[in-house]
Amino acid sequence: MNSDEYREWGKKMIDYSAKYLETIREREVYPDVKPGYLKHLIPENAPLDPEPFENILEDVDRVIMPGMTHWHHPHFFTYFPTANSYPSILADILSDTLGVIGFSWATSPACTELEMVMMDWLAKAIGLPDYYLSTSESGGGVIHTAASESTLFTLFVARDSHRIKSNSGQNDDSESSATKNVGSMVVYGSKLAHSSVERACLLGAVQYHPVDYDDNYSMRGDLLEKAIEADVEKGLTPFFVVATLGTIACCSFDNLKELGEVCEKWGLWLHVDAAYAGSAFICPETRHLMEGIEMTDSFNFNPHKWLKVQFDCSALWIKDKKKLDTAFHLDPIYLQHSRQEEVVDFRHWQIPLGRRFRSLKLWFVLRSFGVTGLQNWIRGTMDLAEYFASLVEKSEQFELFRPRSMGLVCFRAKGSNDQNRALLKSLNEGREIHLIPAEVDNTYFLRLAICSAETTQKDLDNVFELILRHFQKL
Repeated sequence: MNSDEYREWGKKMIDYSAKYLETIREREVYPDVKPGYLKHLIPENAPLDPEPFENILEDVDRVIMPGMTHWHHPHFFTYFPTANSYPSILADILSDTLGVIGFSWATSPACTELEMVMMDWLAKAIGLPDYYLSTSESGGGVIHTAASESTLFTLFVARDSHRIKSNSGQNDDSESSATKNVGSMVVYGSKLAHSSVERACLLGAVQYHPVDYDDNYSMRGDLLEKAIEADVEKGLTPFFVVATLGTIACCSFDNLKELGEVCEKWGLWLHVDAAYAGSAFICPETRHLMEGIEMTDSFNFNPHKWLKVQFDCSALWIKDKKKLDTAFHLDPIYLQHSRQEEVVDFRHWQIPLGRRFRSLKLWFVLRSFGVTGLQNWIRGTMDLAEYFASLVEKSEQFELFRPRSMGLVCFRAKGSNDQNRALLKSLNEGREIHLIPAEVDNTYFLRLAICSAETTQKDLDNVFELILRHFQKL
């Protein structure tokens, strides 16, 4: 394909993608295919000779679309949102065109420097402490692929930092108990924390201690301290706490202030996983939910969930960037450059070496919508969720599991867990809407998250009527 053909097919690809998004509600939200469907639609081997691009684009409809779950469909209410906007798509086109692998400042100064500025813009927009800004003496921000990567990365940094602190004042050839046995080190998170926290512990070869929550599904300081004291008595080494702001099951919020006080007392690293809910902190009226943020060591959320930015774009801030030097700093001659003493090289701030020019998406989106436009988007989503919650509350057949939180409504039929399982199975098999369940304290319920920019109150009225019909057929 030459540049003229690229222009021709590029324009057709833009037309195809725009039409797809414009007409997405005409599709079934969930595919009706069986595992292995695709291998029967394409040859067993790659073609020996080039094929016309026209054939390739035609096969998108024949091969790909039948197996698509349509994440931006107005009746997709599953997991949490995956953000989408035309400015972000255009930024990805530019990023792909430039082809930057921005592991160091020298590989493309614009890639590094725009990321630093965008992370500062974002930190200010959601109300983070000044020590997280790149202009501060201590901290700064970086874009990762996902919240799970950020949790694993900060766990590694905290583990290394704690081992160095434990060794301070000892001879170089001596080792503390923490250094001798990484497996004795303990991470704490709510029993409602994302499974990626426990997975990070498995990868980091440390122990995980899930902590109980209160009646509001919030991990509290006294519960954390009780867990820490029990582990210390066993000779274990607490070092890292993950506070969740917006749990996956029911969008509950851990008590950050209380957890911060406990972490300061015991000298533990406090990391915040706000993967979904962090976007909402762009609205000042929600920031009471992160009271105590000034006591945190790292903070992460995913603009690619709810802030109009395409996947992947997970924002992580570190309070003390000097700790990265000891945890991840390797400097082979082939990666060195003449300016490295003056600048940030983001290869030291992440697990992979390579990295895309992801800050372009933040730049395009923040400028295209403005902070006010993004605030209106977040508030509108929460209003829709509140409207659906009101439909549940007015009904005789259904009840809320807990009050609406952010853009998530947790509800269930007034009946047994088995009845609710049957309802969900019926709904998803109908493929007109898509939901997933959660189970907390042996109570099974359905989650409805407002995900699509196309969802309206009329959609929610129709969805609730659909849910009622399926319930009445059980």
